[in-house]
Amino acid sequence: MYSLYLYFLGLSLRNTSKALVIFKDEKRSYVSVWNWIQRFAEYPIYKRKRVTAFIIDETVIQIGSQHFWLWIAIEPIHSSVLGIYISEERNMLVAEKFISSLVEKYGRHPVYTDGGTWYHEACNVLKLKHYLHSSIEKSLMERVNQYFKDRTENFDDYYPCMQQKDSECNLFHVYNWIQFFVSMYNYTITNNNNDFGLKKVRILS
Repeated sequence: MYSLYLYFLGLSLRNTSKALVIFKDEKRSYVSVWNWIQRFAEYPIYKRKRVTAFIIDETVIQIGSQHFWLWIAIEPIHSSVLGIYISEERNMLVAEKFISSLVEKYGRHPVYTDGGTWYHEACNVLKLKHYLHSSIEKSLMERVNQYFKDRTENFDDYYPCMQQKDSECNLFHVYNWIQFFVSMYNYTITNNNNDFGLKKVRILS
């Protein structure tokens, strides 16, 4: 896991393998690191059968000198993260693309969001039930967003980019880092049964 963390921070395979010698006092080849990355790519973010609804929100992050939208979807029982997406724009087309990816992975479920018109329009196109956040769903979403911000406060919600020009960045390095963070977050709350101190909430479709 530490090797994945280093790799997604931007180290090369060879430099990641060198860093492991300092961390674990034993040598690991860059090929081993590559194999671990391939195994991680096959690991599902969350089990499909446990999803009852999509709670979605978006927040601003900075990559290099530009600002982007980070879209986050969680499920209502354990607040596990179902998916993430990074975009330059915030509109109906982006919302539709993100929600479509969730449907493809987890099936069709009701969508709970704030009052952004792009969500309602996207759900109409996809023929999904759409509801505004209740106080409970809003609290769940805000806590997850705040958790992400707290854990990235050293960046001040800023993700460095090695590209000389922002237009050349494909955002993969940021997406991979956040994807890895999501997997560790889900693993932690699943094994520790951590639901932020809230009772489990059942949302009926």
